[in-house]
Amino acid sequence: MSHYSGNIDNFGMDSTSLAGPLEARLEAVQDAGFSQVMLSASDLVGHPGGLAAALAAVRTSGLRITGFQTLRDFEGLSGQLHDYKVDIAKSMLEMCSSLDCRLLLVQASTLRQASTDNRTLIRDLRKLAMLAIPMNIRIAYSPVASGHSATEFGQAWDRVFEADVPNLGLGLASDTVQLFAQGMPLDELDMLDPDKVFLVQLADFLWNDPADQAFRVFPGEGVHGQALAALVTRLHALGYRGDYSFEVGNSDYRQIPLSSVAQRARRAAVWLGEGVLQRSVPLPNHIRLKHAASR
Repeated sequence: MSHYSGNIDNFGMDSTSLAGPLEARLEAVQDAGFSQVMLSASDLVGHPGGLAAALAAVRTSGLRITGFQTLRDFEGLSGQLHDYKVDIAKSMLEMCSSLDCRLLLVQASTLRQASTDNRTLIRDLRKLAMLAIPMNIRIAYSPVASGHSATEFGQAWDRVFEADVPNLGLGLASDTVQLFAQGMPLDELDMLDPDKVFLVQLADFLWNDPADQAFRVFPGEGVHGQALAALVTRLHALGYRGDYSFEVGNSDYRQIPLSSVAQRARRAAVWLGEGVLQRSVPLPNHIRLKHAASR
């Protein structure tokens, strides 16, 4: 925990919220007081200096990588399609490992060709997790609202639970928890083992249709602030102590200065950390002074 951002250390930005070169985006995230950032494969392979230059930029930033995204449409395939996706998964895992990142995000399949047989889906998820074990990488499996194999968190959780692999867990996103359905009972979350929730992604919306990505904003900026606060509070009460990533890819944000966007994200993190979870702000030099007094 840093003296600067101790009350928001488990909140982070997503690189897709920002425009510009990777180095500038990382600097903006760090300058806003965040200690972590979510990266995507395009951040690495799209760097004009190549993969090595992208990795050097990440290491220089000193930021912890929340997770690496996104492996899509992996489970439920057969034959050449399955073999192809296994090769893609191996490449994603290698890039994730090269970042010293310990979490790969995997979205449930949206392909119509994918099987819906539960045993097949669980077998494939277990296979993916086993591929990740030698690299010390965890797999966060997330439902997709428009998906084919898992459309809501209960389905994804059932597969994670039945697969029963230590490094396979749930990726929970606020827009796939049916959070914005009026009257959704949050006690449905009580079925989850907080130690198997590997990541929570949060976004607010400027109107009541979370399917409209154009109006995705930082928590507290939209019309669902109270619902997000209730979700974070419930997860904390359940025992979740992992990371929260702001899953905000609003195209408007990519047309304004990096520092402005990063400060909006910081306000959201402070609101959640101090206002919702009611964490105290760490005192400057408090830890150092305690050590000095104990000598």
